[in-house]
Amino acid sequence: MATTPSQGICYLTGAGPGDLGLVTLKARQLIETAEVIVYDYLCNPEMLRWAPPGAEIIYAGKKAGAHTLRQEEINALLVEKTASGKRVVRLKGGDPFLFGRGGEEALALVAAGLRFEIVPGVTSAIAAPAYAGIPVTHRGINAQLTIFTGHEDPEKSEEAVDYAKLANQPGTRVMLMGVQRLEPITSALIAHGAAPETPIALVRWGTTGRQQTVRGTLADIAGIVARTGFTAPAVAVIGEVVALRESLNWHETRPLFGRQIVVTRTRTQAGALSESLRALGADVQELPTIRIEPPEDRIAFGELVQDAHTYTWLIFTSPNGVDAFFELFFKLYSDAREIGGVRIAAIGPATAARVRSYHLAVDLQPQVAIAEEIVATFLKESTVENEKILIVRPESARNLLATELTKMGAIVDEAIAYRTVPETDGAAIELFRKRGADLITFTSGSTVENFMALGLTLPPETKTASIGPITSKTMKALGLRVDIEAKTHHIEGLTTAIREFYEKTGEKPG
Repeated sequence: MATTPSQGICYLTGAGPGDLGLVTLKARQLIETAEVIVYDYLCNPEMLRWAPPGAEIIYAGKKAGAHTLRQEEINALLVEKTASGKRVVRLKGGDPFLFGRGGEEALALVAAGLRFEIVPGVTSAIAAPAYAGIPVTHRGINAQLTIFTGHEDPEKSEEAVDYAKLANQPGTRVMLMGVQRLEPITSALIAHGAAPETPIALVRWGTTGRQQTVRGTLADIAGIVARTGFTAPAVAVIGEVVALRESLNWHETRPLFGRQIVVTRTRTQAGALSESLRALGADVQELPTIRIEPPEDRIAFGELVQDAHTYTWLIFTSPNGVDAFFELFFKLYSDAREIGGVRIAAIGPATAARVRSYHLAVDLQPQVAIAEEIVATFLKESTVENEKILIVRPESARNLLATELTKMGAIVDEAIAYRTVPETDGAAIELFRKRGADLITFTSGSTVENFMALGLTLPPETKTASIGPITSKTMKALGLRVDIEAKTHHIEGLTTAIREFYEKTGEKPG
């Protein structure tokens, strides 16, 4: 429901340091109910998929030398949208008040007499060092933390940072936004009394799969950065705690760390695979190529669901089919017992798990998640002659299952539960063109077909991973090499296959 002008409100919200898991619950709740979202360069764009359909999403990114909007324009935009009665979520990388200019935006809203709230976020000043294995405080080493900015307002006549005090400050010092001025800053610290051998570490894109860390001393770090081509955005940690990285470096040692992996599942389904890959350290980009939509003939599907209790067997070929079936079933019936004595078969562990989530048992499940195996299982375990079987499947599925069961004497009907249509996300496509990938995952023939339809150039060094033989068959038919195929045809099996592939080959991230 849209708000009235008097109800407009702006939430100045910390979007965290990059890892989606570090976004606060409140930030996610606000994104899910936002009417307008204004987000920054350092915000993980994946969180925008939480936005409701129809939300206005505005990029207001600022990085050195390239401002989409000036700060004054951002302030005016927030005032305009809030004054019009909108529920505005302003997403700012890290925490909105820690060198995030959130205070300026809040004051602009106050001056306009508008409502606002501050939603703190996890700051990269602490999170990035933590993901690099560097605690900013540690008993016995320090008892003080100082955070300062290396990028001050260029319009100020003098620097606000007192390098004389900072150089002799005990404990850990953390600098944000200072990579481009690293040499003059470290020189100023040394000139004002800081020991040249003081340890320093720089953490780039901290908490993400793109994280990079370099170490040195105040005396040599500027040279190291210049030689390695290390660039912003990065956090600098200065102090003896840097040495703890030798023992505590956990994030960068995970098995898929540094690998750029593309997930081509639907927006609603990508999460499980993305999360499992991120948990192993991968830098995951979601590039959905298909979207699930209702069947074209909804009446025919509804009639078959309504009559499901008249069948001997109900066969589900995918989790999407299970959801589509029971979503409609429970609109028609209020009691699960209305499904009668029908026995249930499921292709694949994920499909079986989805059936069980509706508190129903699975009577038959083949060991291999393909249609041929369920036919073979019926041949071994049951006779289907003259039995009525309802197959719940997508529009584009092969008709092999119905054909073979009919040959065995069964009376077969097919309930088309959903269809897959192409999904084109312009921003995701451009990001793929810009960054490429070490690996692309495919979880169905539809994801393959629609990825190929995008006409994207696949670099020869990019590997591919398939969830199973049917998907692999489609890949090969369309000229794609299959580098990895899951032995068990579900998300966990695909993740395991990817991990084992890289462990076996020892191939370094691209």
